[in-house]
Amino acid sequence: MQKKTRRGVSKGEWLEAGLQTLSAGTISDITIEGLARHLGIAKAGFYWHFKNRQDLLNQLLDYWIHETTEVASKNPTLLELEPRARLIHLAEMIVKYDFAHYDMPIRQWALQDAVAARAVRKVDKIRLGFVRSAFCELGFTGDELEMRSMLYVGYQSMESFVFRKLSRKQRRKLIARRVDLLTSK
Repeated sequence: MQKKTRRGVSKGEWLEAGLQTLSAGTISDITIEGLARHLGIAKAGFYWHFKNRQDLLNQLLDYWIHETTEVASKNPTLLELEPRARLIHLAEMIVKYDFAHYDMPIRQWALQDAVAARAVRKVDKIRLGFVRSAFCELGFTGDELEMRSMLYVGYQSMESFVFRKLSRKQRRKLIARRVDLLTSK
């Protein structure tokens, strides 16, 4: 029996399939044929959205930057919160939407690819800048500001990889406590 193919797969679906493939393996596992098979669509559908595999990979990085970093750092509701509440709400968003899910595979890719490395540096700069501004508003300066910002960003980026057995419920429960520790003088 032949598998039915789908019609009308969006660019976002291709990009999500690419990220899922990357998280399950390596960058070399992302192929046009493999993604088309995963999505149940003819390979020709790929070319509606992308010029070639490299175009897909470039857009995949842009998508990762936007979906896991810019949606939070440019969120007007989040920006209006007082600094401590902003840090708590940001951590809750990271857990709720699993923003860090693709961080490790992207960082692995960046070890071998200059374009991916630039994307990682951009994400780190945006994330650190956003978090740094909250700690700065709380009165931290110098090494204290940098250390607290790096601890927050590093922890949030790696929590789901290092502490895999923690449920989302447990992660959410620990957020306020962790922010209390990082914001206390």
